[in-house]
Amino acid sequence: MTYDIALVPGDGIGPAVVDAALPVLSAAADAHGFDVETTRHDWGTERYLSAGAMMPDDGLDRLADSDAILLGSVGHPEVPDHVTLNGLLLPIRKGFDQTICKRPAVLFDGVRSPLRGYEGGDIDILVFRENTEGEYADVGGREHLGFENEVAVQSAVYTRRSTERIVRAAFEAASERAGHLTNVTKSNAQAHGMVFWDDVVAEVSEEYPDVTVERLLVDAASMDLIRRPDEFDVIVCSNLFGDILTDVGAIVTGSMGLAPSANVDPGRDHPSMFEPVHGSAFDIVGEGVANPLATVLSGSLMFEHLGEEAAASALWDAVAAQLADEGAPRTPDLGGESTTEAVAADLRERL
Repeated sequence: MTYDIALVPGDGIGPAVVDAALPVLSAAADAHGFDVETTRHDWGTERYLSAGAMMPDDGLDRLADSDAILLGSVGHPEVPDHVTLNGLLLPIRKGFDQTICKRPAVLFDGVRSPLRGYEGGDIDILVFRENTEGEYADVGGREHLGFENEVAVQSAVYTRRSTERIVRAAFEAASERAGHLTNVTKSNAQAHGMVFWDDVVAEVSEEYPDVTVERLLVDAASMDLIRRPDEFDVIVCSNLFGDILTDVGAIVTGSMGLAPSANVDPGRDHPSMFEPVHGSAFDIVGEGVANPLATVLSGSLMFEHLGEEAAASALWDAVAAQLADEGAPRTPDLGGESTTEAVAADLRERL
């Protein structure tokens, strides 16, 4: 079996972590009897600065026939974030109906949490973030620009189809894990969209009597992710809230450099996309010390999605074993002095 993976390394440290992770993914594939072929698309801010667009007009068509997409990062200090985000990442998520965003936050053995009293295995959270609408829907506009009565309108959009899909996916995961789901909204202040969301959660919960449902407002959830992160199992939330809470989850489990994500089309009509959460990190570009582990773990999620569970587990276990090994190379975000390539080379040996 051969899988065609579209590579979009993107901006900042994105090319470095993708280039380092790819041989690791290939090693896992070789060891488990399948092949990975890649098609590289050098789209991102450099293209925007030279051609006026983050990707070509037919970008989605070029990606459509791939089995999956591996993305490095998006963002550049010289270009406003809303330009870069809406020029590449969001068009792919929305154009390919990648409704479901899965983001694990795991405290691995050998990794120090900034929170006192937590050790490896104590924190294991899986966040399900609605990925194509909510607060990130491009509905609204600005009028009377430059005048004192200038107005901006930004509308959040919640459809029953997308809300049910993310909620049901979260319940499925919770029923296979510890049986606990936390629904995060702000329904006390947003009495239409968020109350609708709560209603959908209540309806779907009737199909999963084995899952205990906890309801939290997003401010309380943010506090509790720091106060009691070990009590969370599966979290389901809207686009914006998921974006924020998963950054909190990444930090309390040791580093943004360990945070993978999956952008999934549950209907499998389009390729799904896998990416590290850490962003473009221009402050360390060119230094050779970017942490490739989030990209490798994203590759694990990608192989799992493609049905290659053994290879997915091998990648995840290799990362876990490396982190648990006190003598293994570590990048500076984890307190070490090793390079990106040294970490990747060690993983290849473990595989």
